[in-house]
Amino acid sequence: METLKEKTAKGLFWGGMNNGVQQLLGLAFGIILGRLLDPSDYGMTAMLAVFSVIANELQSSGFKTGLINLEKPRHEDYNAVFWFNILAGAAIYVVLFIAAPLIADFYDNQALIPLSRYVFLGFVFSSFGMAQSAYLTKQMQIKQIAKCGMTATLSSSIMGVILAALGFGYWALATQYLMYIAVNTLLLWWFSEWRPSYLRFTNLRFTIYYPLRQLFPFSVRIMISAILTQVNANIMNLLLGRFYGEANTGHYNQAYQWSSKCFLLVGNMLKQVDQTVLVGLHDERERQLQVLRKMMRFTAFISFPLLFGLGLVSHEFIILAIKEKWAFAASLLPILCVCGAFMPLSALLTDAVISHKRSDIYLWSTLVLGLLQIGLMVGLWQQGIRTMVIAYTLLNIIWVFVWHFFVRRLMGYRLLDFLKDIVPFALAAAGVMLFTWWIGEFIVYSLWFIDDYLKLWILLISRVLIAMLLYYGIMHVAGAVILKECIAFICRKGISSGKD
Repeated sequence: METLKEKTAKGLFWGGMNNGVQQLLGLAFGIILGRLLDPSDYGMTAMLAVFSVIANELQSSGFKTGLINLEKPRHEDYNAVFWFNILAGAAIYVVLFIAAPLIADFYDNQALIPLSRYVFLGFVFSSFGMAQSAYLTKQMQIKQIAKCGMTATLSSSIMGVILAALGFGYWALATQYLMYIAVNTLLLWWFSEWRPSYLRFTNLRFTIYYPLRQLFPFSVRIMISAILTQVNANIMNLLLGRFYGEANTGHYNQAYQWSSKCFLLVGNMLKQVDQTVLVGLHDERERQLQVLRKMMRFTAFISFPLLFGLGLVSHEFIILAIKEKWAFAASLLPILCVCGAFMPLSALLTDAVISHKRSDIYLWSTLVLGLLQIGLMVGLWQQGIRTMVIAYTLLNIIWVFVWHFFVRRLMGYRLLDFLKDIVPFALAAAGVMLFTWWIGEFIVYSLWFIDDYLKLWILLISRVLIAMLLYYGIMHVAGAVILKECIAFICRKGISSGKD
């Protein structure tokens, strides 16, 4: 029997493998698509994102999270969630299909009518995989989930590039999105051992209503909170699309996508295991807090250097990867990277709140954050996009400490301990990036005689190498326990793979 520590380590490894491969594929294919498509193409799909994610959360209704937080979910629970998702997905698609002209009128862009009706098929496809995904997550079968995600990312990215090269524009991005969901759903079915029972429409009360009744109070708050979270994440796309048009929306969306590749790499890796592990330790308060603090240190150890580092090289990376046409996106990326460095910390703290079945706290805190964010964005839109992005960043950093306040009340996680867990990594990463930036400026000044394009390549490579070596050196000299544990685990996996 594997211990909890071994299961968690394997979950983190495969969660990291899944997200790492997906983000690397996203990096490679994102560069190709960024060169083939224009900002307006990205803006068209970005303006629809908020409607898709809201519909997706309405469809799932938080029941997936509810299943994961049940100690021993039954077949009847999975079956009820499965059929509810399908019925809800079909109903919501019909509503949004009819509402497509209203969405187009909001943005004053009639081309959004056929595009929205096409894109919204995604949450119909995903409805068939919600229960399967919950089952695999609950069983800690993270390796299987990783295979689904990696395969879906590769196949859909190839399709997106082919269609973009053939001149399909924003339809290529929409098709890539739909194909990812379809392939991922099919593979979830392939790997999951659970299968639904036959649905009798004459017996919906026993098939759906009664099993969901126990999940509903918890899950409905998760649903509303998730909708608010998605609105918070997409409010900039919504307002920029309304006030600044699809091109500027595309620039912001491109910058946000690159920062999100990094913070989702960290956040999703933990999300595969954190709730399951914390729920399993609910009766061991002290041990649960120790596990949470260890996860927090691991998160900070990776998140701060990764996001601060991307912000450091944002200009040369964007210009070299997807050309000068995305220069405005490059100017927004460093700000979003600072915000993104704190996103995985917020995600971990919110999961800790949910693991205590306090979806009410999650709901009200997310609601207040959303209202503040919308108020700020609406009040500042005339000040320009950069001002809006700075305000968005500052508010989300402040809200990390709001989430911590609730975790302290639930788990006794003191503010001083929280700061001890994250500040050393944040200061080390910030110091490394500042020093590396100064070295980079010296390099640029010294290479005045070299072509600008070659100079950008030298600057990018040198900054990445210097920052990596410096951060590793500081962690090694400081004797960071989390660094030693990561190296030891990687070495064990390497030995294990060699034996296999």
